[in-house]
Amino acid sequence: MPPPPAGSPVIVADRLAAAYGNRLIWQDASFTVAAGEFVAVLGPNGSGKSTLLRLLLGLLVPAAGSLQVLGKRPHAGNADIGYVPQRRNIDRDVPVRGRDFVHLGIDGSRWGVAVGNTASNNQRVDEAITTVEALAYADRPIGRLSGGEQQRLLLAQALAGRPRMLLLDEPLASLDLRNQVVIAELVAELARASHLTVLLIAHDINPLLPIVDRVLYVAHGGVAIGKPAEVITTEQLSRLYSAPIEVLHDSHGHMFVVGLEAESAHHDA
Repeated sequence: MPPPPAGSPVIVADRLAAAYGNRLIWQDASFTVAAGEFVAVLGPNGSGKSTLLRLLLGLLVPAAGSLQVLGKRPHAGNADIGYVPQRRNIDRDVPVRGRDFVHLGIDGSRWGVAVGNTASNNQRVDEAITTVEALAYADRPIGRLSGGEQQRLLLAQALAGRPRMLLLDEPLASLDLRNQVVIAELVAELARASHLTVLLIAHDINPLLPIVDRVLYVAHGGVAIGKPAEVITTEQLSRLYSAPIEVLHDSHGHMFVVGLEAESAHHDA
């Protein structure tokens, strides 16, 4: 299915609330995300950033309000959404080749029953691996690859299903600064080339500042969205995190955030 026209809403939340049992996470969230937007998702630990992705994936039912994703109510197993969960360390002795790992992104193959034509599926895997520039190590055991190489193959797995939207839960975590920048720029290039809508949860916003369209932040039991210049200010972030965060500007007008990574050093709820 082709991507939605540029600018058309692909996520529409109206007074949305999220809860686990009787525990309310956040409420009264009303926002839209347009087709082709690259949105960074920020917020303190435990604020409910990953919870938002679970709602979009149809893995959690809204506690209140309404949510539309790609014109429909969210439902589990939506092939139009590519998802990269929080990365866990892959055991070095795992014998699965990177290529076979990517193949799991094609619907059905993870259950041992391949869907569609085998040659066509293999072509999709090759295309995804090529797109993330991972051909050089795609046939090596994934456990023996570096963190940056594994992250590229996780992206390839999400892309193998040819989605219209990408949801990425901390894809830059545990990577060194160089690989953070490389992966962030790769995601931005993929989004532009394929007109993908991207929501990316991040702890450190610095690698993303030059490339994101908007920032969606989850804090104090609510959700809000705005342009980076509106959200990324010393006052706003210090209030958001209830901690001293400083936003600096260099002589070229580039923005840098100091203190945010220390406040977000653990995985979110």
